[in-house]
Amino acid sequence: MKIVIQKFGGTSVATAKAREQVVERVIQTRREGRHPVVVLSAIGRKGDPYATDTLVGLLDEAGPEAPRRERDLLLSCGEIITCSVVAALLSRSGYPARALTGGQAGILTNDEFGDARILEVKPEPVLKALEAGFIPVVAGFQGETELGEITTLGRGGSDTSAAALGAALGAETIEIFTDVEGVMTADPRIVDSAHTLEVITYQEITQMAYQGAKVIHPRAVEIAMQYNIPLRVRSTFSDAPGTLVTRGIHYPGQLALGPERLVTGIAHLPDVVQIKVVLDPTAKDKEVELFRSLAAASVSIDLINVFPEAKIFTIGEADLPKAQEVLGAAGFEPEITSGLAKVSLVGAGMRGVPGVMAKIAEILYQADVEILQTADSHATISCLVRQEDAEKAICALHEGFELGK
Repeated sequence: MKIVIQKFGGTSVATAKAREQVVERVIQTRREGRHPVVVLSAIGRKGDPYATDTLVGLLDEAGPEAPRRERDLLLSCGEIITCSVVAALLSRSGYPARALTGGQAGILTNDEFGDARILEVKPEPVLKALEAGFIPVVAGFQGETELGEITTLGRGGSDTSAAALGAALGAETIEIFTDVEGVMTADPRIVDSAHTLEVITYQEITQMAYQGAKVIHPRAVEIAMQYNIPLRVRSTFSDAPGTLVTRGIHYPGQLALGPERLVTGIAHLPDVVQIKVVLDPTAKDKEVELFRSLAAASVSIDLINVFPEAKIFTIGEADLPKAQEVLGAAGFEPEITSGLAKVSLVGAGMRGVPGVMAKIAEILYQADVEILQTADSHATISCLVRQEDAEKAICALHEGFELGK
């Protein structure tokens, strides 16, 4: 049985017309002799009646400390509504479908309400539905604990649901349908010459996702990579082939000896804050206390530079009040610089190639963009810049590395 996972995001099911297009996509897959397993997000985005953010708003009157268990119970409703509607549309079209909650589809999680991790996917319920002639329509973003409690998987959880089901079912491919035609070299709202990538590696798209590109959740890519399942990111509303995500890049008739491109794309994260803490180099216990206090407050840090006399790192602007509180309580006097952004170049071809940072520095110097801090990995170089310079930096780097071609 050739199983294909087809995940549709919130914008793909936001209107009656869009849902009809989703149904047509699924039916076409079935006509091709493949067996679709559909994974759905909640309908629409904030403001739409059943969108996840709208449901979150219903809890506002209960205050920020609403019980996490009850919060998950409410948030799970959005995807269940979508599945019921799409399953009914498929059945009306002559293709019997069965709507399943995450738990009914065999997705077992831990009990970390609001950010649960998938522990196991039992494929039997979905396989039984397929064998009975139904198209399974599964609620993404959710699962169930061993005790039957409903949990949600955090932002981007529907992507993770799709990848986990693909791994458990031995799917031949996972298709992520969205409102863009694939993974692009940069944000097209910023760079006019940004274009859709034909193919990208698991590693590259994971890095782009972590660095701010919002096409797919990185956890989903990691699962697909672990089980070597090809991913394809494409548009619900276009016949464009989209972007293939796979282990290596090669083209028909060419010998694959390694990455042909130095940089694959540029991602960015706005609303970044830089924190500098000056310490006595001999007070090693204070360095441990610094990072431990932030961890205890669940403040995630990034772009970490550690020197004997100073520790410099970044956090998201939303975490700044909490960070200031815990650092002040611990006796630290941080220097804080707000209004920053992180711009990241991603590309497996950068690994081991000298001169990439020199080229970045030259491009940004010519664009009159000051680099405030940097960090790098095997496939990523990130630069911290002022937020007002971010778009200028992205455009200059996109042109300088010839990504518009």
